Amino acid sequence: MKKYIQLTVIAFTLTFGATAQDQDDDQYGSVIQTLTPSKLIGKGQYDLKWFNNLYTQTESTFSEGREPRQTFFTSSLEAFTGVSENRRLNVGVILEVRSNVIADRGALDVFSFDGERGTARSGLTSIAPAIKFVPFANVNNFSIQSSLSIPLIDQETDQGVFLDQDGFTWQNRFFYDYTFGGGDWQIFAELNSEFNFGKEAVQDANFDTVEGSFANNSFNLTPGVFLSYFPSSKFTVLGLVQHSQRIDLGNNFEQDFTAVGGGAKYQLTDELNIETLYTNFVRGNNTGLGETFNIGLRAVF
Repeated sequence: MKKYIQLTVIAFTLTFGATAQDQDDDQYGSVIQTLTPSKLIGKGQYDLKWFNNLYTQTESTFSEGREPRQTFFTSSLEAFTGVSENRRLNVGVILEVRSNVIADRGALDVFSFDGERGTARSGLTSIAPAIKFVPFANVNNFSIQSSLSIPLIDQETDQGVFLDQDGFTWQNRFFYDYTFGGGDWQIFAELNSEFNFGKEAVQDANFDTVEGSFANNSFNLTPGVFLSYFPSSKFTVLGLVQHSQRIDLGNNFEQDFTAVGGGAKYQLTDELNIETLYTNFVRGNNTGLGETFNIGLRAVF
């Protein structure tokens, strides 16, 4: 069961990566300062994001002391374009590639993509059409992103190695931000909701899940708060607190965890910025207690 839990951990961190740009509204500062995940791009603009997350653990709530290391790497590519004159609707697609290793292999072994039986798996695992919209015309710092993740894998767990959940995920993310007077401080809040559905999990004699997913018939809520400080218009440092709660809707599995962390963003050019993020899972139930290392690039043109 430990292998199954890591999907939620990885997917959780993936929610940190989304950003958007609206250059015409940039009256001061840079993109990272004035344009948060709450803002949409204009018609004819393109927003490309490549975000990479590495989660590794040697502890969990299932045992005491050190466990054999497990590492889960997710690389996501998001592409959105504006389709409305009033900057209230964007459409896009999200692709995910994963590489996972277990059995106390080194954390960086995920980049070997060797597929060694019983210790590693990798591949393109899901595609998700998505829309992002501003529901209230007079509140442009509040937006919603909705997507449907479609699995591209045949089997969730093989030879004890978890790759990705074999089920559908309807995700809705609610974004809101507020910039304090002077523009040096900014607070951003997100509520991520996920409804997981599909076939019930079926295991074989080796406890591999050959059909369905452990997460199907469950609902996830993940609120988070991010506080950013801008030493300059092109550079920001941030701290965050997030909590995730999985609610059982018939699969007899519940889970929760809390994470804290920090990161930084830097505006490389007018179109391109880079971000890094670190998080640590400080508590939880039915979950791993690991840490994540993240880096992403985003271009808007």
